[in-house]
Amino acid sequence: MKSPNYLLDATGTTIFTVMSALAAAHGAINLGQGFPDTDGPADVIEAAAAALKDGRNQYPPLTGVPELREAVAAANRRFYGIEVDPNTEVVVTSGATEAITACLMALLNPGDEAVLIEPLFDTYLPVVKMLGATARLVRLTPPDWELPRAELAAAFGAKTKLLLLNSPMNPTGKVFSADDLDFIADLLTRHDAYAICDEVYEHLIFDGLKHIPLMSLPGMRQRCVRIGSAGKTFSLTGWKVGYVTAPAGLATLIARAHQNLTFTTPPNLQRAVAVGLAKADDYFAALGIDLAAKRDILAAGLRDIGFIVLPSSGSYFITADFTPLNFEGDDVAFCRHITEHAGVAAIPVSAFYPSDAPTHYARFAFCKRDTVLREAIGRLRTHFTGRRAAE
Repeated sequence: MKSPNYLLDATGTTIFTVMSALAAAHGAINLGQGFPDTDGPADVIEAAAAALKDGRNQYPPLTGVPELREAVAAANRRFYGIEVDPNTEVVVTSGATEAITACLMALLNPGDEAVLIEPLFDTYLPVVKMLGATARLVRLTPPDWELPRAELAAAFGAKTKLLLLNSPMNPTGKVFSADDLDFIADLLTRHDAYAICDEVYEHLIFDGLKHIPLMSLPGMRQRCVRIGSAGKTFSLTGWKVGYVTAPAGLATLIARAHQNLTFTTPPNLQRAVAVGLAKADDYFAALGIDLAAKRDILAAGLRDIGFIVLPSSGSYFITADFTPLNFEGDDVAFCRHITEHAGVAAIPVSAFYPSDAPTHYARFAFCKRDTVLREAIGRLRTHFTGRRAAE
């Protein structure tokens, strides 16, 4: 028989699914996959439930229900001063992962080049390849994850169609600075390129920092598409509601890609997310404050055990170097080991690189209840204390 798609065959099952299944099999606390262990705002959930019962359960408009498109436009104006036409510049998708794929489909032709920044979310590279484009990879280096400007500039060329930018960044927790964004904007202008901006953690940012959409910079309005996620903003990851803000010409193409992927998204969830986006400022301000406190609980506990904890200024995640624990094995073996023997799951950071990855870092999610984080720390402490005693 003829072979199926070789790119999909080589991709394999996502590491998040693998580690979550392993955690469930061993009764481990899952600090691997990035989802909260409590539901989001009660009023948003109630709005979704009420919207199921008012007779609007058939196909919604391809680009999203008017209420949500208007709410996305209002949020752009409210938080970033970006003026958006809800009728022509917003597309609602079934999650941000679909949004990323639809945006790449809308922009890339076979033979184009896309600049990607490592470590990177594991869907970026396979989609670029399946579209017949070439990825130019630029690597951030721990512990500070500084942007290597010379390497980034060298990655741009005559065939560069776009840069895929994730800020706040998974898995590093890096928030790109205003200077970083100015440098990127200059590259995009000089090379006549676009940017797909994965900004799903836009409200999950710490230490007094502010999220700056690349789209908000001078000259970037027509070069950028901006992706948001209700799952991350409202701790409702299973709803899979994403939204894209883009200039009208690109939004039309993104909508055409979307119609060939999922076509639409459940209307009751869309209408509930519109309620969420209209919540008061204190809700959005509290997101970063609450998550920073959880980050600090987990970071302090991991340091006490012996990990080297890298800085994280946003997202759900911290990266920890387990070298001081004297574990004999790479990060995949380490994450399997602590899942099976300590009862705590994490993600090997090598999963965020296509090749030549560092092998001594693990990513931990802190978007959990404080009691769960403390229990996870306790389990890890007990396990590694026992290992030291045995040695």
